[in-house]
Amino acid sequence: MVKKFCEEIVAHYKKLYETGIDYDVKIYTGENPNVKEFHAHSLILKTQSEFFKNSFEKDIQKKDGYFIIKLNNSPKTFEVLLRYMYFGCVDLLKLKPNEILALLIPSDEFGLNPLSDYIQEILIKKHRKFILNNIIEVIESIYQKNSFNQLWDLCLRHICDHPDYLFGSSKFLTFNPTILESFLKRDDLNVSNEIILWDNLLKWACGQNPIIQQDIKTWEKNDFIIMERRLYRFIPLIRFHYISPEDFRSKVYPYKDLLPNDLINNIFDYQKLDKKPFIKQLPRCTSTIIKSQHFAIFSSWIDKKESFYYNLTNIPYDFKLLYRSSRNGELISAFHEACDNKGPTIVIAKIKHSEEIVGGYNPLEWNTSGLWKSTRDSFLFSFKNRMNLNSSKVGYSKGDQYSIHCGLGYGPFFGIGIDLGCNSDGTWISSISASSSYSKINLPSIFMVDDYEVFQVIIKK
Repeated sequence: MVKKFCEEIVAHYKKLYETGIDYDVKIYTGENPNVKEFHAHSLILKTQSEFFKNSFEKDIQKKDGYFIIKLNNSPKTFEVLLRYMYFGCVDLLKLKPNEILALLIPSDEFGLNPLSDYIQEILIKKHRKFILNNIIEVIESIYQKNSFNQLWDLCLRHICDHPDYLFGSSKFLTFNPTILESFLKRDDLNVSNEIILWDNLLKWACGQNPIIQQDIKTWEKNDFIIMERRLYRFIPLIRFHYISPEDFRSKVYPYKDLLPNDLINNIFDYQKLDKKPFIKQLPRCTSTIIKSQHFAIFSSWIDKKESFYYNLTNIPYDFKLLYRSSRNGELISAFHEACDNKGPTIVIAKIKHSEEIVGGYNPLEWNTSGLWKSTRDSFLFSFKNRMNLNSSKVGYSKGDQYSIHCGLGYGPFFGIGIDLGCNSDGTWISSISASSSYSKINLPSIFMVDDYEVFQVIIKK
């Protein structure tokens, strides 16, 4: 039988760290006047860290019998890393979130992969609020580092879902242009209107060094040249065709000298057409369940168009993502926290083990009053195959007093006959009965969903 003495061996290395007997390396960290000297053993450093192994092989010279190393890390950060390299012990729970974040990059640079993975795990599980409150700092520190995919995905998803965390930050004006470009390329930025991106892009460009006032009336010739250079790489990423004519004239056209002439002419020609041609660049879609084309159909149903449907270019509504069960959590309280008192909404659910989607439109609002509400403008819908737009069915409210139910213990709930509803346990139900409040569209009776989303429906200005 093999007997392992791991604890005893680790204890010996801990004692070696604490006593520094026969050390041959002096490491200096920090900046004056807070420089701290650490003593270490080159064999330990080379064994534990690929960074130090390569450094010793290349360019570290001895002086008075010691290897001399100077590092940019703070003394507190390096002490944690050095203790890990000697005896594999760290206690991150005693550190503040910003101190843990400060460990992330050097642990990766030193090649301490198990430690960097653990740091990332602690940040995500224990300090998510800190990450989101300092999201620009976190993103810029981990950008293009493949080791931090989990943390990057968390930040990326949050900014796409809540762009205000980026645009509203005091650090937005100094945001890395390459990362900003990568965000503007995305289709899933949750903005209710493309003009929001243009407004914030202008704000960012004006805030670069040297700072230029956003009031174009104050610009001189050189200001136009500077701004044109700053915006050049971003102009193709703004989807100008989906900006309303009013916003385009008042908020984009004044900056026409910064835009290609053919773009301005193309937009004006496009806006004059009654029947809009197909645009290769689709509008942004924040749903993970449906495509942009579905929103044109929903808009048509909201306005009760029977023969002529809207297309992507003339949708009169903006759809703002309020809730996604896989993101916000599946608890009924999470639905109400995100969706109550937000006005008209549309609910979209994907049935588990199926490509069928179902949902409903509430033209009033959700709340926890426990009341039933009457309306003739609500409807239920289904797409037997979400990829086939011709597989849709829609059923409108009959106008009785039970069109919408707002209950504390329920999610979205339509109809006294339980025409469509989400129970507290996450099951969805649709009952066929004579007391139904909606025209029947043959929804499944009981089902679970992979995910469901709720969008706020906003009339475009």
